[in-house]
Amino acid sequence: MALDGCGLVCKYILLLFNLIFAVLGFALLGLGLWLRFSDNTRPIFEINALNSSTFVLGVILLIALGTVMLVVVTVGDYGACSEKKYALQVFSVLLFILAVAETVVGVLAYTWREEVGMRVVEFYTSIYTLFAVSGDAGIGVTLMFIHKMLHCCGVTGVTLLEAVSQTCPEPKSFFENIAMPTCPGVITDFFNSNAPMVMGIFIGTGALLITALGCAIILLRQIKKDLMAAATHYSAVY
Repeated sequence: MALDGCGLVCKYILLLFNLIFAVLGFALLGLGLWLRFSDNTRPIFEINALNSSTFVLGVILLIALGTVMLVVVTVGDYGACSEKKYALQVFSVLLFILAVAETVVGVLAYTWREEVGMRVVEFYTSIYTLFAVSGDAGIGVTLMFIHKMLHCCGVTGVTLLEAVSQTCPEPKSFFENIAMPTCPGVITDFFNSNAPMVMGIFIGTGALLITALGCAIILLRQIKKDLMAAATHYSAVY
């Protein structure tokens, strides 16, 4: 079926959108699977006390979100390339659901930023205690990653008193040789100060999904119009 004008432009916009979406989907799914099955983080999933932790739930969310994005991309590419009406209708519904979900999650993350920060602090404290008691190498690598990413050291920050000082990052100043920022404080400040940016990212992604939804609707309408025109021409001839 030949498309022209807005229909053709929207088709290529959808293909470009699906390409970007596919890359993000593979990245999220790959990261989630790596965090789930990596030797360094697998022990976390084998500890019953941490089965409901923020880390575990976050990894599950990454895997689920990556999978959903790849399903949406598959349906969208099939509908755009083959110009199938029903595939585009399913694609439009999925885009609408994702756009609403992205916006809601962004608003909730901003509204409950203190609660989210507290849950991450609770998870960190559990990991900290677990490593201090057991000395598990896998947990130690996870703790070292958190310390280096946030540039903090344990729950006290005082190097000589820390039970996990071997996982702390290199000090950046003379005073940090004595005491570094505490991780619970850094985590709380991080979520409070970056909450508007996180909400903006989610809402911006929702706006991008709405744009793709608009293109899908335009393409769908042109396909319907062409089908009706073809049917009318066929009836007139025969």
